[in-house]
Amino acid sequence: MATDEQLSDQDWAVWRDFMAMSSQLARELDRRLQSDAAISHADYSVLLMLQQASGQHVRTGELAELLAWEKSRVSHQVARMEARDLVERTECDTDGRGTWISPTAEGCRVLAGAMPNHNRTIRELFFDVIPEEQRAAISTAAGRVLDTLSPESCTLAEENGLPTHRSANPVSTNSTAAV
Repeated sequence: MATDEQLSDQDWAVWRDFMAMSSQLARELDRRLQSDAAISHADYSVLLMLQQASGQHVRTGELAELLAWEKSRVSHQVARMEARDLVERTECDTDGRGTWISPTAEGCRVLAGAMPNHNRTIRELFFDVIPEEQRAAISTAAGRVLDTLSPESCTLAEENGLPTHRSANPVSTNSTAAV
C-alpha cells in the first residue's frame, strides 16, 4: 500500500491516462475548432462563458477565475478577440476601475456557427466512447475535484447564472453549449 507521499502504480496509471486524455482531447478540440470555425478553443471558451453569463457580460477578473486562467492571459486573449471584433470591453458603471467584457454581434454569430460542429466533435470523441452508466461517475468525480480546487469559482459561476456541476442536471449531454 502506498503512503500519503507516494502513489501506487495503479494510481500513477490512472493519473497518466487522465492527463493524456485531457491533453489530447483539448488539442483535438482546438484543432477542429480552428479548422471548422477559424477560432481557437480559447476563443470559444471565452465566447461561451460570456454568452451563458447573466446579461452576457462578465468582469475581467471574474472571467479569469471562471476560466481558471491568469488575469494576464485573459487580458491578452480579450485584446486579440477585440481586434477581431468578437468581444468588446466597456467600463463598469458601478466601479470605475472595473471592465465588462461582452460578446459582439460578430462574436455571437461566430459562436453560433461553431457550436454544431463542436458539439458533434465532443459527442464523437467523448460521449460516444463512454457508456451512459459511466458518465455519472465521471461527473461526480469531476465535481469533487472542482469543489476541492476552487469552490469559490463554482459559487462565482452560479452568481453569474452559469451552469456548474452543482446544477440540477450535470450529466446532460444534449446541451447546445459545450466547452
